[in-house]
Amino acid sequence: MKAIAVIGAGAIGRALIDLLRDDCGLRVSQVVVPARSMAKATAALGQGDESAPRVVCALDVSDGGRPNLVVECAGHSALTEHVVPALAAGIPAVVTSIGALHDGEVLAALEAAACAGQTRVELISGAVGGIDALAAARIGGLEEVVYTGRKPPEAWEGTPAAESWDLARLREPTVIFEGSAREAARRFPRNANVAATVSLAGIGLDRTRARLIADPGVSRNVHQVEARGAFGRLDLTIENFALPDNPKTSALTVYSIVRAVRNFTGALAL
Repeated sequence: MKAIAVIGAGAIGRALIDLLRDDCGLRVSQVVVPARSMAKATAALGQGDESAPRVVCALDVSDGGRPNLVVECAGHSALTEHVVPALAAGIPAVVTSIGALHDGEVLAALEAAACAGQTRVELISGAVGGIDALAAARIGGLEEVVYTGRKPPEAWEGTPAAESWDLARLREPTVIFEGSAREAARRFPRNANVAATVSLAGIGLDRTRARLIADPGVSRNVHQVEARGAFGRLDLTIENFALPDNPKTSALTVYSIVRAVRNFTGALAL
């Protein structure tokens, strides 16, 4: 039985725990949340249920509590606060907040901790497909990669876009950002994880171009990746339903995490 520690009990964390609940061979043994959120998380995850994971404010790596895998789905600060120490302690990790890696220091810290702990950190593909093809194409040489993210206006609430546009009154597609993927991830940390993922698989955060669009004509989160190189040409578009509790996040992101966890625990990885 593999023990999984989940960092975060927001919409992604709760959906992940629900999907893993009946998996044979693994169990979510602990959920890490800030101290101020412990009571709320305990109630949401089944207070009094003996099968419910422990809710803690710091990862338990003691002999009796040490997990076999850490899964981060809590936001950027969780990487340095929880994932880096886990990696340094030799515990492998799956990371969802890839947008945080626009900060080279965070990326370097993850790599150094994984090396020190002789383990590895996996960056999930999340809400987009074709990441394996893009990473393979990089070996032959990539000339250009462009990412376009199109979401309903409400998905951009709480971002810099809300400071420049009245999102609720938009009547046509509006480009709210165009520039490097690094800047997209810096300015829109909760909305541009896909831009960062595409960049790290391909030609890097500074060379990858990103366009973010608030579109009242769509009801799904739409991701498009265009790439050219020695391999040929790639043009991928995926339309994702958002999580009911979080319009910024595609449901496919949660399924991508489940796939990564099952690959870790299963005899066959695909």
